[in-house]
Amino acid sequence: MIKSLCSNLPPSAKIVTIEELSRAQRAEGPANVLAIGTANPSNCIDQSTYPDYFFRITNSEHKSELKRKFKQMCAKSMIKKRYSHLTEEILKKNPNICKYNAPSLDARQEITIIEVPKLGQEAAQKAINEWGQPISKITHLIFCTTSDVNMPGADYQLTKLLGLDSSVKRFMLYQQGCSGGGTALRLAKDLAENNKGARVLVVCSELINLMGFQGPSDTKLSVLVGQALFSDGASAVIIGSNPIISIERPLFELVSTIQTLIPDSGYAGYSNLSEAGLITYIHKDIPMLVAKNIEKILVEVFQPLGISNWDSIFWVAHPGGRAILDQIELKLGLKSKKLETTRHVLSDYGNMSSATVLFVLDEMRKTSIKEGLCSTGEGLEWGVLCCFGPGLTIETIVLRSISI
Repeated sequence: MIKSLCSNLPPSAKIVTIEELSRAQRAEGPANVLAIGTANPSNCIDQSTYPDYFFRITNSEHKSELKRKFKQMCAKSMIKKRYSHLTEEILKKNPNICKYNAPSLDARQEITIIEVPKLGQEAAQKAINEWGQPISKITHLIFCTTSDVNMPGADYQLTKLLGLDSSVKRFMLYQQGCSGGGTALRLAKDLAENNKGARVLVVCSELINLMGFQGPSDTKLSVLVGQALFSDGASAVIIGSNPIISIERPLFELVSTIQTLIPDSGYAGYSNLSEAGLITYIHKDIPMLVAKNIEKILVEVFQPLGISNWDSIFWVAHPGGRAILDQIELKLGLKSKKLETTRHVLSDYGNMSSATVLFVLDEMRKTSIKEGLCSTGEGLEWGVLCCFGPGLTIETIVLRSISI
């Protein structure tokens, strides 16, 4: 059959093999971060006054001992401010959101179905504007969120909001939690490097404060941990190989990726979507578990590059909380300034789940440029992006900075 088909080809036609076709479809170089955009709701939370507001709005001011403990949590969090879509007006219209374990999922989802794609649009538009290419050049879309579940999903809604081409190949990542930013980058790298000319728009949009907000519990102190930590925000990047230097300005190369599931750690961090919203459980063992496993992962990804000094690389770490960062520093013997960019994002934004690590990446390049350093990675060539999510899952990406 194949022979008869080939016999009908003109004499000048060249027959290629499947292997040749496959090679021709792949990019020649590594994936690059070509642009970054971020966005937050306009409602800013002052962490120092938040305990008074939280206990007032949840009608819990009589719980003085819980309020005292919550004030301590907020004071120790290293967070100065956070952002939330939830305003006092919204909470007064939806009083069940303010109660502990009260049915409120429908009210929350009515908001997130609209607002998660809209916040993602704001971040994506900033990335597109920085990128400088026509929006028609975007070939793939990855949308990651833990804050919204519906069909068609936020990827479909964003396609309409941005006016993306109807042929854009969409990927929807749900319920990845705080490691979702790394997961989305890992997928984007594979897409960009295996589809010649691909330009992948990655959007992580989270209203995690909205989904997890609830009043204090007399018996479950862990409820307050999330109330002191989580924030709302969206981030976006454009990923592509073989950048067109006359138009595009690469920021970082994505050199290699690895995903690690820490054995016997599922109890430490997980969330359940219930009638009361997204209930998140954060165990005190998380900092220890991350610190115990981080060096083994670093050795695996950096050994091929001959790197074993963790102070010689720049760090883009997910700011999951002060205790996690403190334990990483202690375990690896890092200089106090190595996680300064991550700590700055934690201080100014809190933990925005999957969106947060891209805020750190954005801050890294902005600070490097502002300080007149020679590369986008604090003047260093090699770096690591790592984030920690439910499972416990650690996503790790080796980065290479670009000369400024």
